[in-house]
Amino acid sequence: MNPESATGPVDIAAHLQSLIPSADRTQLCTSVLPALIDSIAAIAQTLRRSYHVSLVGTANAFGDDQLNVDVLAENAVRAAIAQCPSVVTASSEEDPIERPVHGSQADSSAPEQYTVAFDPLDGSSIIAPNWTVGTIIGVWDGSSALHRPPAESLVAAVLGVHGPRTTVVVALRVPGTTPACFEVALGTDASQRCVMLTRPAVRLASGPFKTRYFAPANLRAAAEDEKYMALIAHYVQGKYTLRYSGGLVPDVVHMLVKGHGVYLSPVTGASKAKLRRLYELYPVALIVECAGGRAVDPADGQDILARTLEDLDERAGLLCGNAEEVKFSLESLLGSSSA
Repeated sequence: MNPESATGPVDIAAHLQSLIPSADRTQLCTSVLPALIDSIAAIAQTLRRSYHVSLVGTANAFGDDQLNVDVLAENAVRAAIAQCPSVVTASSEEDPIERPVHGSQADSSAPEQYTVAFDPLDGSSIIAPNWTVGTIIGVWDGSSALHRPPAESLVAAVLGVHGPRTTVVVALRVPGTTPACFEVALGTDASQRCVMLTRPAVRLASGPFKTRYFAPANLRAAAEDEKYMALIAHYVQGKYTLRYSGGLVPDVVHMLVKGHGVYLSPVTGASKAKLRRLYELYPVALIVECAGGRAVDPADGQDILARTLEDLDERAGLLCGNAEEVKFSLESLLGSSSA
């Protein structure tokens, strides 16, 4: 199968190995990523059986109230990585502590060792009205994501989209290989879980564009920041189409499907940062970059993947999308010298 043009049923491990032919990444291709993709299908199946969305009476370590579906999604990803010998460490937004996956049984001398950091169900605030939500997963080289250069150590990212269909966008950037980004659709029947390669190459397009899209998150910040308000006015006056759902995953995937878009979530003194670097920003940034776009911190214009993680609870804003749109937005928010 030619990964640039063919679509249809796919052996996901074989497809991954065609993109990463190195024998040093066998476990990543045949174990880790297939298991994580399968966990997306398991979460989708669980959501379809969850007729009620309710608080479970507990909060995660960040103080966020947990929903029953948060816990179920967390369990699905944990069960998947437990079957992967090369995943030695894992943490999540629900349990933000890097813990050994296999305890004392882990082989510290194994040639492939990975850390998985994930947000099991991104979009808890919009799941009750049955809007599209997502799962965000990052795969890191080594036994920790802390104090590692993200641009080099984050080797894969997975965005699961739980909507009318269940789709997964996968980005790969393994040192020594060509970066890749593709999309699959999943059948969620546990007895017949098929994987369909729907887009072998996910790429943001180059202009001119018939339709341009913008997704302004943290919109209340516009009341506190004249530059953000002016930028919103620019998009409205420029007849951009508004595509903002309140969910990071569907809004980012929308631009990847359409080939154009800009997602903005700036931060002000009153409107604090909510997006966590490890569990949301880093994987999304890798996806966007592998699709030919750019993802930066709107506070200073620095690439998201240029900043090393020092604490699991680090948060920031996000500006991502087509490179030219990101550049214009930075010039508007910070001034041309900062872009």
